[in-house]
Amino acid sequence: MTTTPDSGPRPRTSAPAARHRTRFFDHRIPSLYAGRYRIDNQQILRAVDGSDRVIDATPQPFDVVQPRFGLGPGGINARFPVPDAVGTYGQTLPHLNLDAPGLPWSRPLGPGHPGEVPWLALLLFREDELPEDRDAVGTVTAGTVREYLDGGLGPGAIPALPPESLRPDEYDEHCATVLVPAALFDAVAPLPAEMGYLAHVREGGPPDATRAGDDPEPDEKELNAIVVANRFPAATGGRHVVHLVSLEGFDRYLTAPAPSAGVRLTSLACWSFTSESDSGTGFGDVCQHLATTDGVTPRPEAELRLRVPVAAPDRPTAPQQEALDRMASGAVALPQRLETGERTVAFHRGPLTARPAAELPGPAATRLESPGEALIYLEKYGVFDTAYAAAFTAGRLLALADDRFRSALMEFRSAARAAVRRLASHPDLAGRVVNARQLTAPLACEAFDRMLRDGEGTRFTRAVDRAGQELRAGHRRSAGTGARRTPADPRALLAAPGVADVLTRAAPDEFSTVTGWLDRLRRLEMLGLEHLVPDERALPPESIRFAYADPCWIRAAVDGALSIGVGHALDADLNALATTGGPVPACAVLLRSRLVPDWPGTIVTAYADGTPVAPLRTAVHGTDTQLLLYPRLIDRFELAEPPRGICFGIGDVGTVELREISGDRIGYPKGEFPRPAGFGRFLRPGGRDVLNVHGSGDALVPALSAAHGVPRISSAQFALQLINAPQVQTFSRP
Repeated sequence: MTTTPDSGPRPRTSAPAARHRTRFFDHRIPSLYAGRYRIDNQQILRAVDGSDRVIDATPQPFDVVQPRFGLGPGGINARFPVPDAVGTYGQTLPHLNLDAPGLPWSRPLGPGHPGEVPWLALLLFREDELPEDRDAVGTVTAGTVREYLDGGLGPGAIPALPPESLRPDEYDEHCATVLVPAALFDAVAPLPAEMGYLAHVREGGPPDATRAGDDPEPDEKELNAIVVANRFPAATGGRHVVHLVSLEGFDRYLTAPAPSAGVRLTSLACWSFTSESDSGTGFGDVCQHLATTDGVTPRPEAELRLRVPVAAPDRPTAPQQEALDRMASGAVALPQRLETGERTVAFHRGPLTARPAAELPGPAATRLESPGEALIYLEKYGVFDTAYAAAFTAGRLLALADDRFRSALMEFRSAARAAVRRLASHPDLAGRVVNARQLTAPLACEAFDRMLRDGEGTRFTRAVDRAGQELRAGHRRSAGTGARRTPADPRALLAAPGVADVLTRAAPDEFSTVTGWLDRLRRLEMLGLEHLVPDERALPPESIRFAYADPCWIRAAVDGALSIGVGHALDADLNALATTGGPVPACAVLLRSRLVPDWPGTIVTAYADGTPVAPLRTAVHGTDTQLLLYPRLIDRFELAEPPRGICFGIGDVGTVELREISGDRIGYPKGEFPRPAGFGRFLRPGGRDVLNVHGSGDALVPALSAAHGVPRISSAQFALQLINAPQVQTFSRP
């Protein structure tokens, strides 16, 4: 298998079948901002002489109330990363879901700012950055709003709020504040032009919007406001704290330097999490290495097959070509000592091959009875192929090492031998529904039991009464005069219709144990990695290999397991009853990578002709090697990052997935951005990992707009581009 251009050499996101709808909206500007208002009513009466008389009605004050200095826990729908989470978040922008879809736009940031600019922002801080919270655990300075606005909660500039905009009862409300030093605030605070891109409205609902041309009204119950941070957690890891702050009244400091004393912000909500050190190698990087040679060029098909790489000479001789062909199929050359003591070289391989295996040659095609019979001699070159002999020996050794299987096999054979001899003497039993006792119990005991059952015991009573009279009269039982039956040949009887099914009921529990064990052997469950991959060079670290499963090798291993304790030909024939077991794998995928221990929740999906194929078996060998066996040949294989819900950020290779912003395919992937990869150009200078959304220099919004060929993308379209969905790497057969 190899990567193909349609799947892309880089990790990418795939559009799954729609099960629910997710829509993004730019903003939700209210018809009336939160604040204090007054209705003035005036009536004008015109007199007969034409003069006007003005009558002023009593003013009617009213308030539009929205959270301003605090937010209850019920107003928060979700946070990412979740509070107290521990994980690698160096490429993720934290975000907050608010239940009230219009809250970020419920009041103006300040005079002169357009309505789409929110008054809330999500700020991320690291350890040792906040003077009042050095450990970044969420420590705040609390007090009343009156104390805060009077400067009584500590140093730092306070917001310039018009006194008439506050209700009298607001002064007694409690609030939490955080002091941000001037240099830090200047480095991390978003510009007013950026704040609109860091907030949007999201709707999740039924999939009625997936139909072409359908644009239903938003479902109010499914709307949430999303506020996204503009800063990435530290790649070196550490504790981080996130504050949802009010920038109302601080707008003058967003475009000019903050005062030297810093600013004291209202924190409406906060939480902390721990980001682990980013090694620089994430899920996408690992997948990219598995699929490509240099991050761009797909690995050739030969590198993805399970075989030892060999450098072939320019003009190989016939013996060299024979060796190259066998090694290209997955075999390895190993030293061999013959029974005569001579030393030579033999070809060896396990049950997994790089090419479809040839049929097992006769006369061993029916049944192998010894490892020597399974040796393939290449007479022209004087060497052996030991693959099937090794399979026979491996199955035999596994059977000898398992006491439970060994005992069950011996007991089944013993019962089956007795049963087949019984059937040979009484062929009429073969066509009847019989139980184990009828097949194996002594005939005298069976006749006595039948006498007790017949006629509810009347036959037994009659026999006893008659026996007493005959004994007193001294009569002897006369010999039967019927024709003697000639027993059938037990071995020939096995081929008769229905006999095999009858014999399996001779010892059903033991037979079930034997067939279950052999099914495990067919699924290669008891074989170590050294049997599957005889040479480590065929599966080096950080590699993925695709292979065919050789059914003849598996059958040879089954023959080896059934060869123990065979005393005569009938035992060997009875073994055939246990060989019709479960399915044999057709192909395998071997993954040796840090994906196995570091991303145990990786979603693995295989397809054949577009239909998903469930694995016959999945196993982990050691700590970093995963084996997947499939019952049919697959033509596509996908590795998908464990799901984590919708979050925002960049991929492991330093790109985001551009998504369609118009037409019937909104949200579908359309390529990676930027090319070449590297997101550092879109960060503010200063080394604080703050995103340059729409500031001076190389800003992200203009670059994304140019990539889509539009003058300027909206905030909802911007959020769509930054969705950090789970990544998928696809391998396809040509």
